[in-house]
Amino acid sequence: MVKIYRFCAVRPTPENAAAIAAVPYDVVTADEARAMIQKNPASFLRVSRPDAELPDIPPHDDRIYQRARENFVALLDSHRMRKDAAPAMYVYRVSQNGDTFMGLCCCLDVEDYRKNRIRRHEQTRYDKEEDRTRHIEAVKAHNGPVVLLYRNSDGIFSFIESLVAQRSAPDAEVRTPEGGIHQIYAITDEEALDRLERSFSDVPNLYIADGHHRAKAAVNVADRLRLAGLSTGGEVSRFMGVMFAHDRVRIHGYSRLLTDLGTYTPETFMRRLWESFDIQPYYGIDGSGYNIPPKHAHPERYHLFHMYLQGRWYECTRPVDGAAAPLDALDVAVLQEHVLEGMLGITDPRGDARLQYLGGARPIADLERLVDTEQYELAFAMQPVRVGTVLAIADADGVMPPKSTWFEPKLLSGLLVHTFD
Repeated sequence: MVKIYRFCAVRPTPENAAAIAAVPYDVVTADEARAMIQKNPASFLRVSRPDAELPDIPPHDDRIYQRARENFVALLDSHRMRKDAAPAMYVYRVSQNGDTFMGLCCCLDVEDYRKNRIRRHEQTRYDKEEDRTRHIEAVKAHNGPVVLLYRNSDGIFSFIESLVAQRSAPDAEVRTPEGGIHQIYAITDEEALDRLERSFSDVPNLYIADGHHRAKAAVNVADRLRLAGLSTGGEVSRFMGVMFAHDRVRIHGYSRLLTDLGTYTPETFMRRLWESFDIQPYYGIDGSGYNIPPKHAHPERYHLFHMYLQGRWYECTRPVDGAAAPLDALDVAVLQEHVLEGMLGITDPRGDARLQYLGGARPIADLERLVDTEQYELAFAMQPVRVGTVLAIADADGVMPPKSTWFEPKLLSGLLVHTFD
């Protein structure tokens, strides 16, 4: 059973929340972060992406991480951010594109991660893991929440929802340029906090949806300090997460983009693809959408993805092998085996420069534009993976192929920070 903890969050004052809140560190390049900081010097990107301020210094130099600490302390010293006086939990609500998502922010135990009560479905990359480990060590804070799922039962979500319904206004509210609304509600009532702790003590497992590197880095920091004899527990043995009910999130497909067709021409590529898939032209795609609905096959019985090549969309299908293992039965695994590796020789989907990814919250028109402008040769739009499939794979200790899922909501950085200094 998992443990959850109250904590004294460091938060922007209400009047500073909109200026400080920033996109997650890993969705922007250093150049993009630099431009955002120049436009808004209060941005929390100065803490989460300090390399943007020091372009002439190697990105993993000690001075980069020291700058993150300095910038965080400056926000505290300026009183634009302050630490809550008493431990609390926090409801994080996001409204966007007609959906409303509601998660509970609290601290989680690194021991639950070690014992696989906090489960993961994605491998971490050492370089990214080490970067976040050093960042947490330097700043002495977990400044980006790990997004997790819990199986919704026993009225947990309904109770969390009721805590917000009782409130006339949030403690902080931020509106994004895309029209999203992010709201924070502090939960300080002792009876409510006790009930939340009891409710989650009956939850056997949590599942990381987003933030695998942040979670592993938090565990790394706790382990290093323990081995060095500098800590045996307390706040450093906990990390900040926001937990969402598994049936109250949205998953988009994660698109693939290819820079070239290898040794194939478009014509020979199509002929070879026909050997493994049935291919049908697909007309009338709404470029403003995020997922392409199936037209020629039922996704329960067929592997299915859509391909954009030379200005045209195609629906590619292949019967599902009923004897396949859950991981092998994923559409992204079939695409990798038969097309990316089998036809194009892309054996390292994490590192091959010919293969790039586009998050599922980007409209289909973006894929078309990237191919039409000849930045890429072709695109594959994938169907969303079911949440139940993700949880089942994690329960079986399986590891999904990279970029298999794009979970929503995506949370902002800087609205809630957990410190351990």
